[in-house]
Amino acid sequence: MKKAILLTGATGYLGGHLANTLVKRGYDLIILKRKNSSLSRIKSIIPVVVMYDIENLDFSVPFKANGKIDAVIHTATCYGRHEETTVEIFEANTGFPLKLVDAASAAGVSVFINTDTSLDKYLNQYALSKNQLLEWGKFFSLHNKIRFINIRLEHFYGFGDDDSKFTAHVIKSCLENIPELKLTRGEQKRDFIYIDDVVSAYLIILEKIVRSPNFFHEFEVGSGAAVSIMEFVKKVHYMTGSRTHLDFGSLPYREGEVMSSYANVELLSELGWRCKTTLEEGLNLVIQAHKK
Repeated sequence: MKKAILLTGATGYLGGHLANTLVKRGYDLIILKRKNSSLSRIKSIIPVVVMYDIENLDFSVPFKANGKIDAVIHTATCYGRHEETTVEIFEANTGFPLKLVDAASAAGVSVFINTDTSLDKYLNQYALSKNQLLEWGKFFSLHNKIRFINIRLEHFYGFGDDDSKFTAHVIKSCLENIPELKLTRGEQKRDFIYIDDVVSAYLIILEKIVRSPNFFHEFEVGSGAAVSIMEFVKKVHYMTGSRTHLDFGSLPYREGEVMSSYANVELLSELGWRCKTTLEEGLNLVIQAHKK
């Protein structure tokens, strides 16, 4: 029997990759989206999915109208990069998904898979609002209302990602040979993971955890290794043959900047997952796709 998945964020980069992969794997897919969202990332699967606009939506409707939904995967997010207010960030990252957790729980859905951040909760409004949803998820799981699976996601990258993302910005800037790229000193270390490896992690969690007797799980998703921002940028610069001047130290660190972050993938590995794409391989795939 086919399994049905309700997915948020399908019009975004990560959600789009997940949506297309889930359909290829034979899942029935229900998508929640904003009315004005571009459908370009999922245009090939539009005829075979069910979509709802979230504006003024009664969140019980998708669950009542589509039979048994086996799991919710929540990837929609607001980073606060487009001058959103505090309330708008809270509503996108806490209010909206909380309504969804509540509706999924009431409908008897087994699993809610949440996409969280590895950032410290007090770094910015985005990180705080994500943490607040996590606390609500723990509440629901503690009371055995729904299995809440929290995915602490490191820095993923791939071709076609939003240019506002650091990785995409650096790659595009180097390929276009912009005169100068302003950067911090680049001492902070980050865990970069290719998009295909992220998707494979979600799939194995979806397949393995749905039968777990525990109501709360947390997985860190990344390559499991950290490189400095300076090393990452210099690698991109070299691989693209760029003439762009790298101006390290021209930007200050953010207040409260995390200087080292990488995933502990031990629990994920126990499910049978492994990161298959090295940083060099992933960057080469992105660079060659840009050139084509």
